[in-house]
Amino acid sequence: MTNEQSDQDRVESRAHHLLPEEEAAGSDDPEAQAEAILAESDIREADQNVAPDTVLKRRTSDQTVVAVEPPD
Repeated sequence: MTNEQSDQDRVESRAHHLLPEEEAAGSDDPEAQAEAILAESDIREADQNVAPDTVLKRRTSDQTVVAVEPPD
């Protein structure tokens, strides 16, 4: 399978599985909508500083708040 074929399969799959809010907004071309969504997703994945307000911070469990045991 070529990258182009893989990308097309990915777009078709995304077009058939739009989120409820994406379906509610409607689209004349679900595949073009899916392609745009995936392109933006790929950009954000490649450079996580592209949209600083939407970047998830990744932390390990040892970087989280220590749980306090309730008294018995």
